[in-house]
This record gives sequence, structure tokens and C-alpha cells, in this order.
Amino acid sequence: MTILVTGGTGYIGGEVIDLLLARGHSVHTTVRDAPKSEPRLRARWPEAGDRLKVFQADLMDDAGWAEANAGCDAVAHVASPFPLAVPKDKDELVVPAREGTLRALEFAHRAGISRFVQTSSAAAIAYGQPHKDQFTHLDWTDLTAGVPPYIESKTVAERAARDWVALHAPEMIFCSVNPVAVFGPVHDDDMSTSVELVKKIIDGSIPLIPDMGICVTDVRDVAEAHVRAIEAPAETVRGERFPTSEKFLWLREMADVIRQRAPEHAGRVPRRAMPDWLVRLLALFLDEMKQIKGELGNVRDVSGTHTEEVLGFTFIPAEQTLEDTVRSLVAKGIVKG
Repeated sequence: MTILVTGGTGYIGGEVIDLLLARGHSVHTTVRDAPKSEPRLRARWPEAGDRLKVFQADLMDDAGWAEANAGCDAVAHVASPFPLAVPKDKDELVVPAREGTLRALEFAHRAGISRFVQTSSAAAIAYGQPHKDQFTHLDWTDLTAGVPPYIESKTVAERAARDWVALHAPEMIFCSVNPVAVFGPVHDDDMSTSVELVKKIIDGSIPLIPDMGICVTDVRDVAEAHVRAIEAPAETVRGERFPTSEKFLWLREMADVIRQRAPEHAGRVPRRAMPDWLVRLLALFLDEMKQIKGELGNVRDVSGTHTEEVLGFTFIPAEQTLEDTVRSLVAKGIVKG
């Protein structure tokens, strides 16, 4: 098949392209700046030749989308904003996420493409429900409870996509992949926000560990879920949500795993806890700490069991994912060994 992967320079998008090419498919991919990005993509897949075509297209503009969709059999819509800092105006995230998704859907539909896999997020599953700590593919974030802009953007985008398909393209085979925090090997220093966290743990940027936890998934499993959702029989995936989540870990447990699995790179890994009062104090000055403040002591354990059962594969253990992340960061020279 020929698959359109939006956001081909991103961490997840690149892994999806990698897997599709390895399985013999051809790929179209969109980037915001083709002259800048195409040489980088060609360098990563030098043998791809005509099986990889790069198109310039922006989430907020119609230009380039018709050409990118032409001749494709399916779309993996991966592109979406994901900043390190909380924006001053939530619409800086919410509007591009929603409008970009609807633009991708509309142009796919115009091109006669029958299958569309949206990269959503566990952010659309596990927030706004303060008295709950276990979540499945059936759960939805409650926006009426008030959530951070990124959480709102992913929830609004997935809701909008499902509503659009129901209204305008009910015959389309639509599903979403909902990753938790994504780790794993890196190709270069353009990393995910989640991998940036591991980098900070091992390079000494985080001297104390906040009382915070996250679910872990491997970028290779996120790509596997996308490709299987594209290749699977229509009725297996139609309307489905596929959370990718191997395990919930506290940051202190992640630090322990790194010390155990990659001891030679763990010299700067923090051992002491950061008091909650210090997190709240730092949140007055640092955007990143504002996000951590809202997660202190929270358990958001998203189950990936449904994804494993429906798509027929087993997630890489979180411990292996974290070890591979550390070793990759060192091997690429992003963190000094």
C-alpha cells in the first residue's frame, strides 16, 4: 500500500515511516518545511528512493494536502503540536490540533482514502476525573473539570475527528492510537518531550525527584499499533481506540530501573525526593514545574491490554524501553557517557 504519514520528522512519525518501509509499503509524508526536512529524511532512509515522497503541508493551511493524499490507500495522522512549556493562550494548541485533524480528514476523504488512523493520546482518556486512577480505552477525559491546554487539545481533536467521520464519512475505517508517555531509541536529537525527561534524569538536570508518575510506552510499539491498525481487517479496527501503555511507574521507580539496567550511565541519576513544597515554589517561576505540580501524587494507570488483544502483539517491557532510551541517548552523543 501507499500510506500518508503526517508529521514525518517527528519522533513517532519517523518510527511509523521506518516500520512501513520495512514492511514493503510506500510512504508519502508531510513536513512544514520541505527544503529543510527532505534531506534529513533521505539521509535516514537512503534506500527508499521513490517509495518515500515528501510534501510540504501545514496543519493550518490547505496548500499541499491534495498532492500529499493523491494515490494513497490510508493515512496515519501523527502531526500535532506538543510543546515543552504551557502556552499563554490554550488556542495555540487546541486550534491547530483540531483544525489540523479535520483538514487531514477532509483531504483524505476527497482523495477517496478509506482508512484513517489518528494519533491521539492517553491525554484524551485519563484526565478530569480526580477520583479515578485506572483507565481503559472506554474512558474519556472530562473537559468540564478544567485540564491543561495540551490535554484539552488532544481530547478536542479526537472528539472532533470522530464526530466529523460520523457525519461526513461514516463508511471510513477510522480509529485512534492513544499513546501514554513515549520513550525508546532516538534517531537524532529531535526527541519527544517524554524522552527529554529521561535525558534530564541521567544528565543531572533533575537533582531531586518529584512525587510524580507516568505510564510508559515504547515508540516501537506505538509504530506497531499504527501499522497494524492500517493492515488489519476493517471490522477489527473500525471505530476503535488503541491505548499503548505497558506500565505505570513513579519517577523514582524509573530512576531505579535506570540505575539497575544501565549502571554505567547512572552516575547523575537523582536518589533524593523533591519535597512537594519545593515543586509548588518552583512552579511560580518555571513552566515545566507548573505541569509537574498538577501531577503530584496522581496515579493515571492506562491499560494497554485491549490494544494487545485486538492488534495481536505484546508490548516491550517498560524496563527494556527505559534502558534502550538511555543507551540510545548516549550512543547518539546527546548525553555524555
